[in-house]
Amino acid sequence: MARVELNNVRKAWGETVAVDDLTLTIEHGELVSILGPSGCGKSTILLMLAGIYAPTEGELRFDGQVVNEVEAKDRNVGIVFQSYALYPHMSVRQNIMFPMRFKQVPANEASRLVEEAADLVRVGDLLERRPSQLSGGQQQRVALARALVKEPQLLLLDEPLSNLDATLRMTMRSEIKSLQAKLGITTILVTHDQLEATTMADRIVCMKAGRIEQVGTPDDLYSRPSSLFVAGFIGAPPINLLPGKAVDGKLNVNDFSLTCEGAAAGDVTVGIRPERISFAEGGIPGTIDQTEPMGRETLYVVSCPLGSIRVLEAGSKAHRRIGEAVAISFDPSDTLVYDSRTEALLGDVRARAPS
Repeated sequence: MARVELNNVRKAWGETVAVDDLTLTIEHGELVSILGPSGCGKSTILLMLAGIYAPTEGELRFDGQVVNEVEAKDRNVGIVFQSYALYPHMSVRQNIMFPMRFKQVPANEASRLVEEAADLVRVGDLLERRPSQLSGGQQQRVALARALVKEPQLLLLDEPLSNLDATLRMTMRSEIKSLQAKLGITTILVTHDQLEATTMADRIVCMKAGRIEQVGTPDDLYSRPSSLFVAGFIGAPPINLLPGKAVDGKLNVNDFSLTCEGAAAGDVTVGIRPERISFAEGGIPGTIDQTEPMGRETLYVVSCPLGSIRVLEAGSKAHRRIGEAVAISFDPSDTLVYDSRTEALLGDVRARAPS
C-alpha cells in the first residue's frame, strides 16, 4: 500500500494547461475515484502518477518520498487501461507475466505469481488462450491480473469498464471493489461515469477544467454538492436548477415566489433533485408535459410556475397522463441554494414554498 500525495501539481503543454495547482492526499488502502467530463485532466493525473508524464510543477510523493524523477518501471505501480492493451501474439499467461520482466524473479516463482493472479480474477483456466479468444470481460480480468501480478503498492484504473456492456459493468464494479478491499491496495479509479465512482469509491474527487471542484464521499457530493457544476454533474436524472433573484427574504423564480431566508440580495440558483419532489394536494399547481418510464421509476416533466420541473416517482407504470393537472411539493431541507455569480453553495440557506 502507498500513501499518495500530489502537492501543487501542474501539468501544461505550452499554453495548454491540463492540471492546474492540484493538491490531494490519498491514504493507504483507499479507493479514490477521479471523476469529471472529458478534458478535465483526470487521465493526465493518472499518467503522472504512473510515471508516463512528468509534472510541469509540484511534487508527487509515495509514502513521503518524492517520485517526480523515478522512472515508471521503478514506481511499483500497476495500471489497467481502457483498451486493456493486451499483446495479441502472446498467451494469457505471457501477458500476465510481462511486467515480471523488470523484476529479478526466478522462473518458477514468476509462474506461481502468474497463476495466483489469474486465479484471483478467475481466469486461471484461460492461461493458454490468446486475447482474441477471450470475451471483453475476460480480457478485462486478464488486464487486471497483469496489473496485480507484481504486487504493486498503487493500482491505477483508467476507465476500466467503459468497453463492457451494462450487465458486465455492474458485475465487474462489484468484483473490483471486493478485490481491492481484500488486497488493501491503494487504488485510483479514473472515470467519467458517476455510477462507477459512487458505487466503487471511498471518496470522489470531482474535477472541472484541470481543477478540483469538490472532494468527499459519494453521499457528500450527492447531498451537499459545493458548486453548481458538481450539483449538475452528480445525480441521474439530473437535478432541477432554477434561476431566481433573492430580495428581502423572498426568492422570485420565474412566475413564483419562494421564501429564502438568509440569502443576500442578488441572483441565486435553487437546486432540487427530482426524487425529492412529490405529487401532493395543495402544492404548486402544474401540468404533466412528459412521462418517461425508467424501469422501477417513472420520470415526469411538469410545467408549473417555477418552470419545467423533473419529478421522479417510484413505480414502473406511469400513473399520470400527459396534460393531467397535478400539484407538486418539496421539503425545504432538500433544497440547495447557490450564488449564481460564484456558483458556490450558500451554506444552510433553504428555499421554501409558501404554505
